[in-house]
Order: sequence, then C-alpha cells, then structure tokens
Amino acid sequence: MNARYAIVIVGLVASSPVVAENLKADAARRFVMGKFFEFSCFDGSRGAGRIYGDGSVIGTIQIHGTGPVQSVSLPSGTLRIKREAICASLERMPIQPCFSVNKVDDQRFRGSVSGLDFAYRDFSRRTSVVTRSRTLPQQLSLNPAVR
Repeated sequence: MNARYAIVIVGLVASSPVVAENLKADAARRFVMGKFFEFSCFDGSRGAGRIYGDGSVIGTIQIHGTGPVQSVSLPSGTLRIKREAICASLERMPIQPCFSVNKVDDQRFRGSVSGLDFAYRDFSRRTSVVTRSRTLPQQLSLNPAVR
C-alpha cells in the first residue's frame, strides 16, 4: 500500500527539465495548490488529483495504465516544503522523497523525484471537474513552517 502512496505522490507533485522553468518550492506550491491535474507517468501509470494547501492529496491512480482505477487520499501534512524542495512524508517509509517541478506552460508541468530524472510525471491542468466534498478550505498553503 505504501508503494501506491509513493507512486501517487510522485505522480501528483514532481521532474526533469522539459523545456521549461524550474520552479522553486514556493512558486511550485502556488502553481499547483488547489488545482486539478491529470497525469501520466513514465511507467504507464495515470490518474488525476488535487493537491491541497494543507499538504493533503485526493485523487485516483491506475497503476501501469491497466486494471482498476483506485481512489487515493493522503492526509494533511503529507507534502511539505523543506528548504527549496517539496517533500513527501509517509508513515512506514524509510525515506522522505523530494521533488522538483518544471513548468512547461500555464497549464502543464513535469515533476520528478529529485535526482531521478527518469522517474517523471507529466501533469495537465483541467478546469472542469466534479470533486468530492472536503471539510478543509482549498486555499491554504503548504506548511512552510516545516523547512
């Protein structure tokens, strides 16, 4: 189950340069916060989701692009700004992966686990989507106090 969470996190946040502008952590947070993105991964996985300002994530993933689409919900504080990176904190994971975000244009970015350029996800912003109800406000900020 933790492997799925790690895949989703890599999928919902992170990457190597495409053409674009490498965003620092605060700029990346502003670019993705509260917005809905579809993603596709180098390994064929695909999905969609929203990263909330409190560091939580709600979305779906289809591992390797086959089989059932699975719902995923990661709790508040999962994604955090640490120095100039966005990092994921998951219980029972021995490492805390960090991500780089490269803006392709106003609607797209590529993300990858820092230091692993081959492990990337391409994200496309979608503006029309039906989302599940949430009790947390959508316009908070990733926890900048954790640096």
